Amino acid sequence: MSASAFGTAFRRSLLLASAWLVLAFLVLPMTVVLPVSLTDQRYLSLPKAGLSLQHYRAFFGDPVWLSSLSQSFGIALCSATAATLVGALCAIGCWRLGGGLASAIRLLLLAPLIVPTIVQAVGMYRLWAWLGLYDTYPGVILAHTIIGLPYVAITVSAALATVDPRLEQAARSLGASGAQTIRLVILPNIMPGLLSGALLAFASSFDELIVALFLTSRAIATLPKRIWEGIQVDIDPTIAAAAMCLILLTLLLMLASVLVRGAASRRMRRIAGAPA
Repeated sequence: MSASAFGTAFRRSLLLASAWLVLAFLVLPMTVVLPVSLTDQRYLSLPKAGLSLQHYRAFFGDPVWLSSLSQSFGIALCSATAATLVGALCAIGCWRLGGGLASAIRLLLLAPLIVPTIVQAVGMYRLWAWLGLYDTYPGVILAHTIIGLPYVAITVSAALATVDPRLEQAARSLGASGAQTIRLVILPNIMPGLLSGALLAFASSFDELIVALFLTSRAIATLPKRIWEGIQVDIDPTIAAAAMCLILLTLLLMLASVLVRGAASRRMRRIAGAPA
């Protein structure tokens, strides 16, 4: 093996090892949650005598935990729906518009990903209190919609990049209105990206904690907020069971998003005539 080839292989191996180390750093702490949630003890600890599902039974049998779960699910569903609608329309509008104005709008849509969440939460707290939206469901849904917009805009914009603009022009030349063109021509072609963005927006809302801590008080207690409050005042392993349910749901949503993107990629390869 030549020196250059050895150097290339070494750099590739080093990069791969670094990637695995970063992934392990992010994922391994979550693996501790599973055994703790199955502990046979009455406090947060690893199992001693054996595994037990008592804390999962306590979680699904406690109206307080179930109320937080239903609140998180309802808020995430509403905010993901709104983010999908607004984000898709903005992405389509930027795709049609083009130029500097479209770039500025895209940058504005990506602002929730650029600005630190704590900064957003402080700003929202002041504005929401002035608007009378503090500790209300519309206020939390609106905040989570803003947080979910970038995910929808990114995935829909990526899907639009594969759409031939002549399809829209042909539809308009045949007498289709703007709404009909979007519904019958554009949406079917970007549906995988749209679904993927909706799943990501749902997951971001369901897992969100910092904004919920700033914008809610007593009336609303989402599941992440309930877990956070439980850690502050209690050591009940039911907290670990709730956290494990949150992790599993998030993983399922991420898996669904990957499957949707994979199906879209295979579809595009078939259209292009390449082997699937």
